[in-house]
Amino acid sequence: MMEIAAVPTGPVPVPAIVEHLAGGDSITPVWRNTLGGLTFRLSSGASGRFVKWMPTGTPRVDAEVARLGWAGSFARVPRVVDSGVDSTGSWMLTAALPGDSAVDARFVSNDAASRVAARAIGAGLRELHDRLPVQECPYSWSATSRIARARAAGLDLPVAMDAAPPVDRLVVCHGDACAPNTLIADDGSFAGHVDLGSLGVADRWADLAVAMWSLEWNYDGGERLESELLDAYGVARDETRIRYYRALWAAT
Repeated sequence: MMEIAAVPTGPVPVPAIVEHLAGGDSITPVWRNTLGGLTFRLSSGASGRFVKWMPTGTPRVDAEVARLGWAGSFARVPRVVDSGVDSTGSWMLTAALPGDSAVDARFVSNDAASRVAARAIGAGLRELHDRLPVQECPYSWSATSRIARARAAGLDLPVAMDAAPPVDRLVVCHGDACAPNTLIADDGSFAGHVDLGSLGVADRWADLAVAMWSLEWNYDGGERLESELLDAYGVARDETRIRYYRALWAAT
């Protein structure tokens, strides 16, 4: 059975490269993704860094390193300090951004806090979509490119996936706009984005549909929270595009 992305709750083996990069800093596992990759916070006093490690046999971090390097000139994303590959996997070391994940305990504790998180996610996506220049972006996350990659990898996608709705607004999408990938500042405002390994040009609903969907996975509130996200982003609900991009996400 596929793992569920979550904060680790039990003991986590620390890869040797993470121990090496930490030096004397404390090491705290903060996330395990669906492929078994791990993210650790390295802390020394008030300062911090993060290491994302992907085991051998899973996608390497190279794509994310390149995308962060490009997007960092325009948006609030982590700065890559170092990266590499060894016999156990690939890794990248980033400087910490201020803020906590939108699924930190303080944002899932009650309805009011979840509303703050939903609005920060919406505002953060709007900032990302407005700031990243489509014409300069060398990466694609369009429906066509995603379908082609999925079929090349052997996935049997339904023919209906080829009938994407007309593009509403072409932007540089995050590519994995689920709630955990938004950081929120102490005052509840948007602070930054993480996990941009799929960043690329696509219809903005490719991000919005999945960001809204992830509210169901991470909070209580359902459509009420979706309305908060869309209001903060500044767009009306579009059921046709929401259905399509959720189906595409599930299929690929």
